[in-house]
Amino acid sequence: MTYPTPRPLSVLAVPAFKDNYLWLIHDGVHAAVVDPGDAAPVIAALAAHHLTLTAILLTHHHADHIGGVPGLLAHAQVPVYGPRAESIATVSVPLGEGDLVEVPGLGLALRVLEVPGHTLGHIAYLREGTGEHWLFCGDTLFAGGCGRLFEGTPGQMRASLARFLALPDDTAVYCAHEYTLSNLRFAAAAEPANALIAQRIVTETAKRERGIPTVPSTIGLEKATNPFLRDRHPDIVANLVALGKLDPRTPQAAFAALRTWKNTF
Repeated sequence: MTYPTPRPLSVLAVPAFKDNYLWLIHDGVHAAVVDPGDAAPVIAALAAHHLTLTAILLTHHHADHIGGVPGLLAHAQVPVYGPRAESIATVSVPLGEGDLVEVPGLGLALRVLEVPGHTLGHIAYLREGTGEHWLFCGDTLFAGGCGRLFEGTPGQMRASLARFLALPDDTAVYCAHEYTLSNLRFAAAAEPANALIAQRIVTETAKRERGIPTVPSTIGLEKATNPFLRDRHPDIVANLVALGKLDPRTPQAAFAALRTWKNTF
């Protein structure tokens, strides 16, 4: 009998719902899925690529990130990794800050970061070391934006994003939604003089017109164009003050002002 030969690890985007991405990490033989909100597209992708599911990785408790877990467990009995600080019935391996996940079947180690803000127990998974750097950040960081504060505070979210700022610029950002163009339109309003934002809008619009995902992004690109990672930039602070959205005596509140503005943009 001939068995498939594993290849270098890669990440496959599996679209779901209106704008979710479910991420399949695989080597051509085995696969782990991140935030499977729906089982059907994951099972279809596994079959299409002749992959065997070996693990499920969850970042937080929202239904569009965990709803497919029962269906996948009916398909394959695999460990389910997820945040220790949230109540997710299907999690069999609860995780917290600094834990290391050795993903079954893939020879892949992922470090866990606690990144509260979007939810209080939200975690992210980081591939680091000498090879490719990957960040599976759920709904904490988006391409051009960040998640809504459903449970956490602006201070918590800002501190979580600051952790991502410290990562290498080449770290690939595997966020969970296709929100990029709407986020970049807000970024352009927040920092009108940033030519890199305008350039990025052109680039990402062309991708969407061809049906290509705009993610993953990179940490370096987010540093240059994402207002939520640039909230202390003088141009953003001055613009918020000019628009009456920020008291000039409290520039440190710029992040909260940006998030409040984005909620209704």
